[in-house]
Amino acid sequence: MAMSHGASYSGVPAPPRPSGPHALLLSAAPPSASKCTINRRNPRTASSVLGKAIPRKRCFVVAGGLTWVDGVEELMELRQSEEQAPVKVKKRPPLRRGKVYPQLTVPEHIPRPSYVGANIPQELHPVRQIHNAEGITGMRAACKLAARVLNFAGTLVKPSVTTNEIDRAVHHMIVEAGAYPSPLGYGGFPKSICTSVNECVCHGLPDSTQLQNGDIINIDVNVFLNGYHGGTSRTFVCGEADKSIKHFLKAAEECLEKGISVCRDGVNYRKIGKKISNLAYFYGYHVVERFVGHGIGTMLHSEPLILHHANDNPGRMVEGETFTIEPILIMEKAECVTWENGWTTVTEDGSWAAQFEHTVLVTRTGAEILTKL
Repeated sequence: MAMSHGASYSGVPAPPRPSGPHALLLSAAPPSASKCTINRRNPRTASSVLGKAIPRKRCFVVAGGLTWVDGVEELMELRQSEEQAPVKVKKRPPLRRGKVYPQLTVPEHIPRPSYVGANIPQELHPVRQIHNAEGITGMRAACKLAARVLNFAGTLVKPSVTTNEIDRAVHHMIVEAGAYPSPLGYGGFPKSICTSVNECVCHGLPDSTQLQNGDIINIDVNVFLNGYHGGTSRTFVCGEADKSIKHFLKAAEECLEKGISVCRDGVNYRKIGKKISNLAYFYGYHVVERFVGHGIGTMLHSEPLILHHANDNPGRMVEGETFTIEPILIMEKAECVTWENGWTTVTEDGSWAAQFEHTVLVTRTGAEILTKL
């Protein structure tokens, strides 16, 4: 369940814009819709435009947009990802507010997180969650359950099915497993999962909205099992999707994978955002900066905040810690607005959004994806 680093319930101010010699700087113009090409750019030209010196080996033009990479290795990774850029998708009618039904009950014998019943904004816990062997076992169990539930939820995505029906079925699966649906009651959130359709960026409330053929829907599942939270999400296609949508979802999932690929003990957190934003921009999409990943464990949301865009935030990963990586991509650069319910956030211009999320455990040599079956 993504956090907004500007929202009141997180208590965390928006971080400063990236700066310094290691910041990823992007031009305002998006890549063209033609075949992606990578060419060397004159560093003096870049320096005069941006007002700072750029090392010769790091400055490249990617399909008409300016981007910076570490060198040959990262450039080759981009070239290996090269494929036809997407065609603009025909926009559907705007997403409408449906009827939100009363929240479902949870049997009394199932343990609840401490925030349930408070119905007040939750502060971000300022500690990183680093686990011993017992904690890692607990995290694996919670995350595997979340992954199984998400797979089940995906089978329900069909034309005419309502998002409320998906919420109800998922809720029952979670409680039957002896777990609590983490979003239910978090800061007053009234449902057991988040269902974000088409232009909904994040935190969509399940309601009476019926899915249509060609829609996309992100289902965000978080469970609390034996004292540990596990979270994961995926964007599914309802029925048949055209080529441009398939390209978009593939790019969004690949961005998550690239972010995970840099994780290991001692690595700077900021490398995650650099990797994701480089690839997203290369494909011609945009990373939503408002929502971030976060530490997760016995607490649903804690430090560190995982920014998915280029940034200069300090801090290094530590073996044994767990956090989520959950970038949200949008097809066109757009502002995000939150509905009056205080949760559902959509793109202002109707551009579609896609998100994929995993909970990861940092190891000495890499990262274990806890929510991967």
